[in-house]
Amino acid sequence: MLRELLNVFRGQSPLQAATNDFAEMLELALSMVVRASEDFFGPGLTPPERTRLYDQDVQVNQLERQIRKLVVERLGGGNPTDVPYGLLMMSLVKDVERLGDYAKNLVEVPELRAGDFPEDENLNELLEIKRSVVALAQEVLPVYWASDHQRAKQLTLEGRSVARRCDQLVARIARGDYTANIAVSLTLGARFFKRVEGHLLNVLSSVLMPLHKLDYFDEDVVEKR
Repeated sequence: MLRELLNVFRGQSPLQAATNDFAEMLELALSMVVRASEDFFGPGLTPPERTRLYDQDVQVNQLERQIRKLVVERLGGGNPTDVPYGLLMMSLVKDVERLGDYAKNLVEVPELRAGDFPEDENLNELLEIKRSVVALAQEVLPVYWASDHQRAKQLTLEGRSVARRCDQLVARIARGDYTANIAVSLTLGARFFKRVEGHLLNVLSSVLMPLHKLDYFDEDVVEKR
């Protein structure tokens, strides 16, 4: 679906501006996710670094409102060819806005954490989950822009396992003998990474699924080789 819609609006259509704004919005949010994911395990951002990340989130939110305004204006014009793309944009911008929010959540955890994480199997698993999330974040924009159906399928199959791993990790943390502070920090990391992965996959669903199934994945579509 996405390839056909992009082909319609590449050119002189006013909704081409929404496409460009969305690419900028997604790029900003993804850079926030990568930075926040890497910082989660460290000592935390410096005040200037935190301000810069928060400023990026402000830009993401401004672009979301800009895209929505443009889409509403176009849909109000009564052109039926604008409707599918407008609906697509209205859904996707919310996922991208949430990526920015979860990036902010991730960078707040180091300030709450007392000391370093203990080096054990659970920490190693969380680090592996983080690497999977970062790898997906680094591929989402080119895959979306190219409407690369095959790569989107591969990434979705890989990404769906992350949610299960996060849930299993939380269960193991609950059975551990961590201090309350460390247990909460590890659990927040697992939950935030799970949500980031989910919103990234929602963006990829626009490449794979028809509009009415956005954010969902039919097994016969995703798992078909």
